[in-house]
Amino acid sequence: MVNTGAAAEPAGPAQDEVTGQPSDEPREECGVFGVWAPGEDVAKLSYFGLFALQHRGQEGAGIAVGDDDNIVVFKDTGLVSQVFDESVLNALQGDVAIGHTRYSTAGGNSWDNVQPMFRTSPNGTDVALAHNGNLTNYQALQEEAIAKRLIPAEGVEGQGSSSDTAVVSALLADGIREGASLIDAARELLPRIEGAFCFMVTDGRTLYAARDPHGVRPLVLGRLENGWVVASETCALDIVGATFVRDIEPGELIAIDGSGVRTERFASTPRAHCVFEYVYVARPDSVIEGRSVHASRIDIGKRLASVRPVDADLVMPVPESGTPAAIGYAEESGIPFKQGLMKNAYVGRTFIQPSDTLRQLGLRLKLNPVREIIDGKKLVVVDDSIVRGNTQRKLITMLREAGAAEVHVRIASPPVKWPCFYGIDFASPGELIANNGGGGDDTAVSESIRTVIGADSLAFVSTDDMIAATRQPADTLCAACFTGTYPLGLPEGNPNADLVRRIQKGEY
Repeated sequence: MVNTGAAAEPAGPAQDEVTGQPSDEPREECGVFGVWAPGEDVAKLSYFGLFALQHRGQEGAGIAVGDDDNIVVFKDTGLVSQVFDESVLNALQGDVAIGHTRYSTAGGNSWDNVQPMFRTSPNGTDVALAHNGNLTNYQALQEEAIAKRLIPAEGVEGQGSSSDTAVVSALLADGIREGASLIDAARELLPRIEGAFCFMVTDGRTLYAARDPHGVRPLVLGRLENGWVVASETCALDIVGATFVRDIEPGELIAIDGSGVRTERFASTPRAHCVFEYVYVARPDSVIEGRSVHASRIDIGKRLASVRPVDADLVMPVPESGTPAAIGYAEESGIPFKQGLMKNAYVGRTFIQPSDTLRQLGLRLKLNPVREIIDGKKLVVVDDSIVRGNTQRKLITMLREAGAAEVHVRIASPPVKWPCFYGIDFASPGELIANNGGGGDDTAVSESIRTVIGADSLAFVSTDDMIAATRQPADTLCAACFTGTYPLGLPEGNPNADLVRRIQKGEY
């Protein structure tokens, strides 16, 4: 059974929600949350868990609740607070729930693609599935599902869904036939799925979770007094009062019900955790593979100050993601830290289209300088990354208009030169500012970008220092967006992936 509200559809994923222009920020992927807790209000636990994971996707949200006999799914486009209210949550009653907050990386942003996905198997078992990540063999899986007539060639779920999650849902449900259970179907399907994924699945009785063999995206297990929680990040455990137990291992499939937590491995390959989770994606109060995200970002800032010092009066962040690195830079350099930019916390994704006049205001709707802090000062401005450079150029102009004497930019990640195919939506190679000048030499690239954005100086943290700040072995991390080395390979049938192949072969 699928239920839905009727919120309007947000703007397309490639556009900034205020200016209507192509976004200049890395786009997060998705957040997943699951809870098995008989006697608890699992829908409200999921709601608060998704609130903690809202930063991972702002285009759609959904919760599926099971009560043994039925699964009820409620989902819609919009933020978690826009999709759910008290009456909806009170109607979602059961012992097990999975939730999802979405940013579209495969499939357009429409109601059909909002998760969890719902399917009924040939033996009548209801299945709900939520997914964080991106599949590199999606095209082959889609062709298989079409060949089996599980989905029409033009889409899934009411002829509309084009997401990899919809395809996986169809294949998983099809595997639950007479004499086979959901876990039997998962054992057959999971080893055939390639790419980055964290799946949350339920048949209304049991909570299942799986993490891809490389462990690209984080997934953690937590303990409630009367149950268990699985979530994308530890911050979601904190908000629902769950105690962190452990990370779900790469290639691990777990099942949670009245018998406890059962676990098995479906694959084993070299690890490739996403380093950008530490830099930008994850909330700073989360812990990934035993390392505090906040501590990693502080350390990156300190390393930047050590190798890229500057004579300045103030260190200030681009809030919020640049704040920990700016604190680290200030601590290491001894330059005072101040909040010279005020962020409007209520400017998020909006369904109200701004006028041309408001679009011209652009960045000021989100960030506004504090003139009395900035006027006459030499500033070190710390940001997490540069994608297209549009935001930094406008920001520097705004700071100079507020009286800044000098603006020195420090970036808490290396230049982004390559697209991500594992769940983060960067621009195509030609749209990335790091590829538009400099001839590939890092010093020349920095100087080219500095000129474009109008900074007095610009420096990036090195790849080695960024990795060192995570305290993870370099050979267990994926840094493809910085290095062009793709540990999970490149997807077929993807124009950006085809372009990357040509560039790497020297054909472009």
